[in-house]
Amino acid sequence: MSAHALDKDLDAVAVAARAELVREIGLSGAWDTDPRWREVFAAVPRHLFVPYYYVASADGRGQDRLWRDSPDPHTRERWLRGVYTDGPLATRLRDGELLSSSSQPSLMARMLAELRVTDGDRVLEIGAGTGYNAALLAHRLGDDHVTTVDLEPEITDSARSHLADAGYHPTVITGDGTRGAPEHAPYDRIIATCALSTIPRAWLAQCTPGARILAPLATGLITLTVHDETHAEGTFLDTAAYFVPLRGTDPAVEGEIPHRPGDDERLRFLLTLTHGVLDPGKARDLWEREGRPGRERYGVTVTGEGARAWLEGTPHTWPLR
Repeated sequence: MSAHALDKDLDAVAVAARAELVREIGLSGAWDTDPRWREVFAAVPRHLFVPYYYVASADGRGQDRLWRDSPDPHTRERWLRGVYTDGPLATRLRDGELLSSSSQPSLMARMLAELRVTDGDRVLEIGAGTGYNAALLAHRLGDDHVTTVDLEPEITDSARSHLADAGYHPTVITGDGTRGAPEHAPYDRIIATCALSTIPRAWLAQCTPGARILAPLATGLITLTVHDETHAEGTFLDTAAYFVPLRGTDPAVEGEIPHRPGDDERLRFLLTLTHGVLDPGKARDLWEREGRPGRERYGVTVTGEGARAWLEGTPHTWPLR
């Protein structure tokens, strides 16, 4: 067997486990708005994109690696069954810092459905990760319609290898995602699989009019319609979303977000969205005064001057940094 082949028994386990994962995602309602994604998830084998991942060690003091090529057959089966659970998988660590992960499949399905792709759309993905999300897009739209970019050569090299092993060949670029990938523009859709602190204005100029951008922002998912190269606007989905931060040239806002134990999750979203521009105490008062709004009441407008978040039906607005 090749280094990428499974044990004969594990091959059957993979087929059954993938079918169960697809069933579980379907029950979550993730692709209710676009059921065609069901057949895509059923066809693309996640285990080819996650040859290893990290789990908390038994003593809780570190991380153990579960590996496809472990000499222990029980470890190989544990690795495989873990791949097909509906959860995120830590795939790259550096000095204890999480650099890359394979996102929760049901959240990936929700994001892809909300991207609202149609046949012929050209998609730019920010954050290559393992290559799994790019494979899902390529299966649906075709290799020539998908470009994925990541800052780390180690990540793009492995993503490209995983994609080839699975039979997909989208364009994989090593570069700063905040700058997009202008050499392959224009795009009808942009999807980010890493958390942002703002919306890079460079993306708008690489989009067709009416293009849709979907990105993790402030523990939520913002969906924007691009009107022209200097203007995009949209609202958040009601879904919570936690991703590895985008690694690029834009400086991050310094300091920890002042969450308190027991904070309502919707309040934590507002504190994250307004971090560095609104006093936390004032944010808490505003949230109570406005009826404890959820994510779906917030939106973002991007113009030539920058990006601003706002609360629907109120005068409240804040710059994104």
